[in-house]
Amino acid sequence: MKKRSIAAIAAAGVVALGLAACSGGGGGTAAAGGSGSGSVPTVKMMVGGIDKQIYLPYQLAQQLGFYKKYGVNVELSTEQNGGVGAEDAMASGQVDMAGAWYIHTVDFQSKGKDVINLVQLSGAPGERVMCSPKANVKSAADFKGKNMGVTDLGSGTDELTQFLAAKQGVDKKQYNTIAVHAGSTAIAAIQRGSADCVMTTQPTVGALTSQKLAVSAVDMATTKGATAALGGAWPAAGLLANASWVKSHEDAAQKVVDALVATMHWIASHSAADIANKMPQDFVQNSTITKQQYIDGLSTDKGQFLPDGIMPAGGPKVIFDMEKTIGVDTSKVKISDTFTNKYADAANKLEGYKTTTTPAGADG
Repeated sequence: MKKRSIAAIAAAGVVALGLAACSGGGGGTAAAGGSGSGSVPTVKMMVGGIDKQIYLPYQLAQQLGFYKKYGVNVELSTEQNGGVGAEDAMASGQVDMAGAWYIHTVDFQSKGKDVINLVQLSGAPGERVMCSPKANVKSAADFKGKNMGVTDLGSGTDELTQFLAAKQGVDKKQYNTIAVHAGSTAIAAIQRGSADCVMTTQPTVGALTSQKLAVSAVDMATTKGATAALGGAWPAAGLLANASWVKSHEDAAQKVVDALVATMHWIASHSAADIANKMPQDFVQNSTITKQQYIDGLSTDKGQFLPDGIMPAGGPKVIFDMEKTIGVDTSKVKISDTFTNKYADAANKLEGYKTTTTPAGADG
């Protein structure tokens, strides 16, 4: 979820020109598929932490064979700690699409980069602020004077931490922010005391809880929790792409959304154990988490996922309010330009599901 400056994105673009895996290869295949040639389009997608539960639909769609079923070859990759963020890799053309937070469309558009969200997979960040019992943090009002761990400086979790603090009258200068990433590095930061709290997701939450290293101070894991903490549904995981790429690859874009919407309906109709059994086993059971802990965490947090891929009514306005609160200039950004329900609507129609669509400009 790392955000970088436009200069950094441009630099990444220069690197991308020399990569065999850049969008030029995948994009050309996708264009061929969309032209009615009969070939299957190939789309390159990077996910902002593919083994995190908040991002499980992208990999689950692959495990279920849904990309293939709906006529598209999706090459999945994941961002690495200290590497180029998924949304930046997409914006610079290294990949065609990014599995990342909707908020990045606003960030990019505020800087003149036309990035759009094609389908919304969750109505909550799936995050919790997990704090050492010694820190005595009960709410964001207690962030003052603390060391707050986030995925990376300038990341979505950094922004969320700033927003939570601001809502309680705590300025970002009144606490210290450190990058702890996720998984074992976030756990280690709590263990050694370099961080009083970390904002993180499942399965890291489960590991911290089971080891009695941290307790939840702020819960944004479900739509209900996000509404209580943030003032409304907070659309998080989505499918981001450059608007220019989408325009020239309509067929490929629709097929990817078809597969993801089918996956969301599958998630809604299956248990956490069913989902865990379909995922790669090293995602659900590794050095930090047992499979049962993974299942327990997913059972608790499954409410973050939206069954139809439609943007929650009011969600974008909550995001825009947050961006303004933390100092992002959104004056030249229109809500209607940041997302579309067009592809999700078509996907639901294909599946025979009815939806209540939020018009793209309905939130402001």
